[in-house]
Amino acid sequence: MKRTFVVALFVVALANLAFADDVAITVYNQNLALVKEGRTLDFQKGVNKMNLTDVASSIDPTSVHFKLKSGGDNIQLLEQNYQYDLVSSDKILEKYLGNDIDVIMKNGDVLHGRYLSSSSGYLVLQLPEGAIRLINGLEMLSVTAPKLPEGLIVVPTLQWLLSSEVSGKRDVEVSYLTSNINWHAEYIALLDATDTKLQLSGWVSLDNQSGKTYRDAKLKLVAGDINRVKPPQPMYAKGAVMLDRVATAEGFEEKAFFEYHMYTLGRPSTIANNETKQVSLFDPATTPIKKLYRYTAADGSKDVNVVVSFKNSEANGMGMPLPAGKIRLTKLDTDGSEEFLGEDQIDHTPKDEEVEIKVGNAFDVVGETNTIDSKRISDHVSELTIEVKLRNHKKEDVTVSALYNVWGDWQVLESNFTYVKKNARQIEFTVPVAKDGESVLRFRVRLNG
Repeated sequence: MKRTFVVALFVVALANLAFADDVAITVYNQNLALVKEGRTLDFQKGVNKMNLTDVASSIDPTSVHFKLKSGGDNIQLLEQNYQYDLVSSDKILEKYLGNDIDVIMKNGDVLHGRYLSSSSGYLVLQLPEGAIRLINGLEMLSVTAPKLPEGLIVVPTLQWLLSSEVSGKRDVEVSYLTSNINWHAEYIALLDATDTKLQLSGWVSLDNQSGKTYRDAKLKLVAGDINRVKPPQPMYAKGAVMLDRVATAEGFEEKAFFEYHMYTLGRPSTIANNETKQVSLFDPATTPIKKLYRYTAADGSKDVNVVVSFKNSEANGMGMPLPAGKIRLTKLDTDGSEEFLGEDQIDHTPKDEEVEIKVGNAFDVVGETNTIDSKRISDHVSELTIEVKLRNHKKEDVTVSALYNVWGDWQVLESNFTYVKKNARQIEFTVPVAKDGESVLRFRVRLNG
């Protein structure tokens, strides 16, 4: 239920407020990050409590690790409580059920009494003389409570029970895992006029909904599929999403890390809460490409896919392991404007592997498939005769890769075009089609199973 009143209250500041003076964050592409913060904390000798604020609201409290930056001092963390019951008008009123509050009306009147309940836009107040007053929320200006109810906090807080043999300030490192922060790669591929080369630019999009801003952080990204025992369920914080494009002066340095790849940004970066930040992944690279026409032969199928492929190798101007992400293909028009052609999703791609981009369907190249004969040789053996018509309405010749899916054990008995066994379940035929012409592929296949 939405409340139309404002709660005025007095908040007691938490002791031992500590703010990070240096931050490093490693973000995984599985909605997870490892946060490491250097802090200066003021310790008291003996067993005492300390409140650590300014942590991510999506923190995994079981992952918190605390260590002194310099050895020699005996300080032990005995107990930790994660407090996340944050202040809100609903929670304050809930804590004040059965207690006295002041209600300030828009006309200037102040009503004092015991708060009994609120529902349907009305607050129920028992006045000192015993009368019950139902107050319309639209007529109230604010509600005043004498103090912050016990158990409510202003910000997410780690409460530590420490045993220390020393007093005074010490530098420590606090690390923890947090969810609701993620990254993915996005690529822009600019095709040249001859459709033989493309210029590839890579961007990292970093989405922070973890409930904390990481200021001037040392940023690392890890690409790969790490194993999680129980992945946290995504939660999305409210707030405006900001787009922050960052200059490419000091971009990412890539290296192998265990069985993953790590990308380290060469300068500090502020990652604000409720913000999507984009950072250049690498400088634009130019690579030769192949433009392919691919048709999946099936009854009723007409679309011929256009595919652009390139090898991610140093010899081709590339060679950097490419994180999984969306790749958009564009091309310059004759007037110099950059136009969108299509997009696809690529998986994590190591160096020297092939990258394929399904751009869309060819407008001027059409396929048609018909089963023109079917014979049952035995209970488990049959023969099919397939006819594939490929029509090219373009002003230049094209070559179409016609794919036909099979099952069980199979054998091509005859074909009027060359073919290869692409895999155990697919045959690939290579069919040249002249400009403004038609080619007819006819083959017979025996199926066992």
